[in-house]
Amino acid sequence: MTQNLIQKIQNKRNSKVITYVTGDRQPFVTKVAEDIIPIFAKHLEKIGKQDKISLFLYTRGGDMITPIRLIKLMRSYAGEIETIIPYRAHSAGTLISIGADKIVMGRLGELSPVDPSTGHPFNPENPLNQKQKMEISVEDLNSYFLLAKEKAGVKDEQMVNVFEDLTAKIHPLSLGNAYRATRMAKQITEKLLLMHFDKNDDKERIESIVKEITGDICIHGYPITRDEADSLGLNMAEPDAELEKTMWELYENYAEKMELKKKFDPVAILGGQEMANFKYSGAFIESADLTDSFIFNGKIRRIIKDNKASIDVNVETSAWESL
Repeated sequence: MTQNLIQKIQNKRNSKVITYVTGDRQPFVTKVAEDIIPIFAKHLEKIGKQDKISLFLYTRGGDMITPIRLIKLMRSYAGEIETIIPYRAHSAGTLISIGADKIVMGRLGELSPVDPSTGHPFNPENPLNQKQKMEISVEDLNSYFLLAKEKAGVKDEQMVNVFEDLTAKIHPLSLGNAYRATRMAKQITEKLLLMHFDKNDDKERIESIVKEITGDICIHGYPITRDEADSLGLNMAEPDAELEKTMWELYENYAEKMELKKKFDPVAILGGQEMANFKYSGAFIESADLTDSFIFNGKIRRIIKDNKASIDVNVETSAWESL
């Protein structure tokens, strides 16, 4: 069914289509990661050189370097690249879209700010557990200093004390890592825009998009809708009614295959058994002739722990497989 819908979108867009869908269903969450590059290379080689390639995309984010590698790879096969977004293309998905010449977004489509998070070596609220990491959001750090200045009335010459208080709680190298992450986000966003914008003619436009995407929007999960993306200066296109319907139908097909709207229930899978195997598709990369899925294989068992019955879910393997 999905490949029939891919063909319909190809006909509408006069292009070749590759889909990339990652999963946000616990405990099988998948993210944009570098392991997709050889998978995409296989699909692109099968498709061959084209005037235009469309990337149908659904993701909640992931690795920040992968988007620039993916876009460079796609540009070696296509004169024009567009992303097709029926719903969410957050964080790393937004970076992928920024690198495309055009973004075709449905009425429910969303981009998001690119606000990288890094891991603090341990949670200061539980220093005895050195394995417990605390996520540090770059925007949280920026907001901390703004709070000190705007609400606490801290003067510029007193900010060193605010910084010292922070380093007493969070390791200085973790702060340096967070600062490096935000610089990297800005650089990657700019590099992706420069793949299809002119460095001189579009200078102000590039600076404005980078500023908004990587800093001014201070809520990480804030949905950047189609009209907002257009006002930022991105090259947006609105699908007609037929294409919009097909885009959403394709998303719904993947959502059904990956059970994105269904809570994982190991007890129901076990039923009356003591053990059951499971196989779950956590992501898809698909084109008209090829399908690859990221497959989780594992076992569910009833166990007795501390004299109490419980359910053990064990993922034994997880890898990309050709279907």
